[in-house]
Formats: sequence, C-alpha cells, structure tokens
Amino acid sequence: MVSSSCLHSVLDTAVNGIIVINDKGTILIYNRACEALFGYKSDEAVGQNVKLLMPSRIAAEHDDYLKKYIDTREAKVIGIGRDVIGRQKDGTEFPLELSVGEAVTETGRQFIGVLRDLRATKEYEERLRVLQSNLVTMTRVNALDEMGAAIAHEVNQPLTALMLYLQTAARRARASENSDEALLSLMDKAVREAERAGHIIQRMRTFVERQAPQSIGTGLASLIDDCLELVKIGHEADDVEFFSTFVDYEYQLELDSVQIQQILVNLIRNAGEAVKGQPVKQVVVSVERDDRCVLVKVTDTGSGIEEEALSHLFKAFTGTKRRGLGIGLAISRSIAQNHGGDLLVEPYKEGKGATFTLRLPVNSKAAS
Repeated sequence: MVSSSCLHSVLDTAVNGIIVINDKGTILIYNRACEALFGYKSDEAVGQNVKLLMPSRIAAEHDDYLKKYIDTREAKVIGIGRDVIGRQKDGTEFPLELSVGEAVTETGRQFIGVLRDLRATKEYEERLRVLQSNLVTMTRVNALDEMGAAIAHEVNQPLTALMLYLQTAARRARASENSDEALLSLMDKAVREAERAGHIIQRMRTFVERQAPQSIGTGLASLIDDCLELVKIGHEADDVEFFSTFVDYEYQLELDSVQIQQILVNLIRNAGEAVKGQPVKQVVVSVERDDRCVLVKVTDTGSGIEEEALSHLFKAFTGTKRRGLGIGLAISRSIAQNHGGDLLVEPYKEGKGATFTLRLPVNSKAAS
C-alpha cells in the first residue's frame, strides 16, 4: 500500500494542479502546482472549502451543484471536464481546464480535480485570431488596391471628357449675351474639382507604393479654406457652420497639397455628418504651431466618439458609419505618417464633440 507521504510526493511532481475534495467541498489534497496556479500555500488551502479558488459568482453555486450531483448523479463537470475560471489569492481571475473524477474511499466519497492553466493557450488563440483578422483585412486591402488601379484607369477617360465638356460649356456661356455669372462660377469650380480628382488618381500609385510625397510650398490657410469651401457645397441644406480660425495667409509648409487636402476634406466631412441633429451645428478648423510641427485641429459640436470605438477607429473596415468601407481614417492616417506626421483623436469627454489632430512636421517655408 502506498503511504500518504509517498502519495503527496508523487502529486507534488505533477505538472498540472491536482486537488482532492470531499463531498462537502473541503480541500483534502492541494499539490505544489496548485500553489503556483493560485498563490495559496498548501497549509492555507487544505481544510478550506474549494470555493476559495473560485470567483464569487461561481462559488455561490458550487455547494448546491455538489449536493445536487450527490442526490441525482446529474453531472455538469464530473466525469466530463470543461473550461472554468479560477481566482488567485490576489483576486486575479484566469482560465483553467478542469477534469474531475470521483472515487469512493473508506472515509467517504472524494472528487479529484486536475487543473491545467489555459492562459498561454488563450493568449495564443487570441494572437492567432488577430493574425487571421489582419490577414483577412490585408486580403481585402490588396483586392481594393487592385480594384483601385483598374478604376483609376477607367475613370481617367470620362473624367477628362467631363472637364472638356465643362470647359466648352463655360466658353459658350461666356460668349452668350445673357451670361449668368453665378452659373459660370460654379462651372469653373466644377472644372477645378475635376482637375483635383485627376490629381488624386495620379497620386494613388505613389501613395500605395509608399514613395515620397511630392512636397511643394503650400499656403496652409488657403488650403484649409479650399477644403472648407468644398465641403460646404454638400452641406448647404444642413445649416452647418464651417469656419477656420487660422488667417495667416503668408504661412507656407512643404507638403503634398493634394494628399493633405484629402485628409482635411475627409475630417471636415465626417465632422459635418457628426453635428447633424445637434442643437449647435459647428465645425471649426484651428492651427497650433511651433518650430518642430504644425497641428491642424478639426473640432465639431457632435456627441463625440465613445471610448470603446477609439481603439479601432483608424483600422480599415471598422468605421462607425452605416455606409462606406470604413477606410477613410485609415488612409488619412497612412498619408499623414507618409509625410512624417500622424493623425490623432483626443480622448472622449462627456458633453464634448470630437477633435481630430493632423500633426505635420515643419519643413516649412514660413514667411518672414
């Protein structure tokens, strides 16, 4: 017959935690692996109810479950095994795989639990899930890239034709005796936006291939005004107030104006959508600057961005809009980082709208 001391020595060499309890839930044996798992020493655990090692929400039901099993033999864990949650001495909860066997001894019915720490397994599964998710996202991004190249090729021809039609119509309208100056102004703006669309398409390959942006000296205040004017056209019926507080029209930055305009138009449009239905409908663009960087801030009077949305806000295909691919902010941040800057959002504050900050390095031609 194996002695009790010999049995305990064998159990202490086991890699997995081993606990033996009686039919009252009292811990009879608690091996060394359990000490490492739960943080309780053997003399702290033996003699205590096994609920000591469970979160309170589970512990409250354990005695009833044990009694029900003894009365009805209806097993939920015993002889089956399952994943459970354990609680360490410091209160930390962690996942465990629990297998339970039953034995009838001279001193009564006993239950032997074998415990395996699942934290490393769960972490691996989570990493695998994230990698799979990233793989799916990258597959979609690659597909989008291929689609974008095809679309760019197909769109260039009708876009060029559209510009020619608009220019011809504008010339004929000017030659008319009763020319409408407001209409001519709108047509000129349409031609400029068609040209801008053409520039954006031409730059897409540069952006995707991560080539250096085509930096030129650009007046920042004028660039912001152009973005605001463009967005206002789509919000004339919404009673949204768009304005900029930056009026230093002499200040210039070395940047790719087309790509930075993409970012600002996206931010301002999003802000305009956010203030719809609000008592105050206002979108403000402001600028802060020093010798190292320029911060262009787009602030709205909307309901703000909830904290749970902030962690994935700049990830592709995870946008909060009901329509769209959810890639606008992801692309905008990539453009900003390609310029050596970044795109950030301020933490959520109750009662405050959202503020997005475009940070750009100063390789500037600041006016004297």
